[in-house]
Amino acid sequence: MTKPYTIGITGGSGSGKTYFLTKLSQRFGADEICFISQDNYYHPRDRQQTDDRGVKNFDLPEAIDFARFAEDIRRLKRGEIVTLTEYTFNNPKTTPKNIIYKPAPILVIEGLFVQYFPEIRQELDLKIFIEAKDYLKLSRRIKRDNEERGYDLEDVLYRYHYHVMPVYERLIEPLKHQADLIIPNNHHFEAALEVLTWALKARIAENG
Repeated sequence: MTKPYTIGITGGSGSGKTYFLTKLSQRFGADEICFISQDNYYHPRDRQQTDDRGVKNFDLPEAIDFARFAEDIRRLKRGEIVTLTEYTFNNPKTTPKNIIYKPAPILVIEGLFVQYFPEIRQELDLKIFIEAKDYLKLSRRIKRDNEERGYDLEDVLYRYHYHVMPVYERLIEPLKHQADLIIPNNHHFEAALEVLTWALKARIAENG
C-alpha cells in the first residue's frame, strides 16, 4: 500500500472542524479517505484534571492519550486496521459505538491538539487551521455540548470562559501561524472545500 497523504485539521472549539469533515467525507468513497478524531482518545474521566471548583477540564493537552493516538495514526499509515470504542464523555444518553478505522489513500486527522503534539505533527503532510469568530464558536459549542455531552448552559459557559478560551489563546491560536492553509468558517467554506476536494481527488488519481 502506498503511504497515505496525511492531513491534520485543527482550530478552536466550535470553529466547525467536525462539520467541515462531514461535508468533505460526502465527496469521497469509504475506500478513498479515512477520518480519525482526537475526540475518541481522551483519558478516562477519572484521570482528567479538575480546576479549583472541581470541574473536569477536557480542554488541556494532558486530557488526551496522545501516545495511543499517535500510535494508531502510525498503524493506519502502515496499512493496519484500527478499532476502538467511542468516547462519550460519560453522557448517559449515548451508548458508545465500536469504531473501525480502515487504511485509505487519504488520512485526515482532526482535533484541538493534532498540530500541538510533536509526535503527531511530524506525521502530517498538510496542516489546516479552521478559524471562526468567538461568538460563533461559543454558540456552536453550546449546541454541541448540550446535544452530545449533556452539559447545561451554565456548565458550557463556565467551561468556555475558564477552560476553552485560555487554552485556545495560549496553545491553539499560535498554531495558525504554522498552518499550510487557513480556512475561515464565519459564514461558509464551500470554495475552500471545493479546492481541497479537487486537490485530493487529483492525488488519489495520480497514485491510483
